[in-house]
Amino acid sequence: MKVAIFGRRIDPAYKEGIDIFFSSIKKYHLNLYLHEKFVEHLAGMGVALSFEYNLFSQAQDITSDFKLFFSLGGDGTLLESIRYVQDKGIPIAGINTGRLGFLANISQDEIEESVSMLVEGKYCIDSRTLLSFHCENNPFFAFPYALNEITIQKHDTSLISIETTIDGEEVNRYWADGLILSTPTGSTAYSLSTGGPIVSPDVKAIIIAPIASHNLSVRPLIIPHHQTIGLRASSRSGKYLVTLDSQSKVFDCDYLLEVHLAPFEIALACLPNHSFFQTIRKKLMWGVDIRN
Repeated sequence: MKVAIFGRRIDPAYKEGIDIFFSSIKKYHLNLYLHEKFVEHLAGMGVALSFEYNLFSQAQDITSDFKLFFSLGGDGTLLESIRYVQDKGIPIAGINTGRLGFLANISQDEIEESVSMLVEGKYCIDSRTLLSFHCENNPFFAFPYALNEITIQKHDTSLISIETTIDGEEVNRYWADGLILSTPTGSTAYSLSTGGPIVSPDVKAIIIAPIASHNLSVRPLIIPHHQTIGLRASSRSGKYLVTLDSQSKVFDCDYLLEVHLAPFEIALACLPNHSFFQTIRKKLMWGVDIRN
């Protein structure tokens, strides 16, 4: 059984959890592939890898015959993981060594039991939609997709103007610090911090949420996921910033941008004792009496 393990920088405070993970997974004598730079980081942490493993460093090294892809870190690490998995349908399991952990939601005290369930196939697949980004001479050509959100943001201190269409029909001209186009998965990320709604990940929708809109009548908008969003931004500096999750590029104001649903989905490995609403209650402390 081929299994890939990816991570970035791990806080030394989580070393115990990392030790538990590797101690648990080596019991199963899997055909393990570890990310090359992650192995270097683990060595610097003093993590001993007392088992045989192979190395991978790029998306081409991960083929569709892999059965699991472990992401060790926070949600940002899992978002980077999708660049290796891409459209191969490999389930991603997130071990949380970060802060909030909506996507990487396996906590340190659950690692041993969770590894056992995942390796034995005792999980379900939670399919998540992505957004696809298009423009002329696309600088994101290697991976023009986002699992959380695509944003158009100001590059300097002045507002930007963003002409927005949906399926060719004019919707609004936003004067704001920027605009967030979010999947339901990303509704608990940047969009949430701007007052956007929390959307269940099985809802087929795209959320359009302005960042610090200059017009107080403007509110977040939810549209069907099959529609195409057209964007043309302008600013005094002639530049603005576009981000696709953790990727970012500076654009000139000449470009017409298009965002629509990606042609594939990402498979998240979901354990029986985890659900979207359970995660929401736990991470956002819903139902907790804060007066105590």
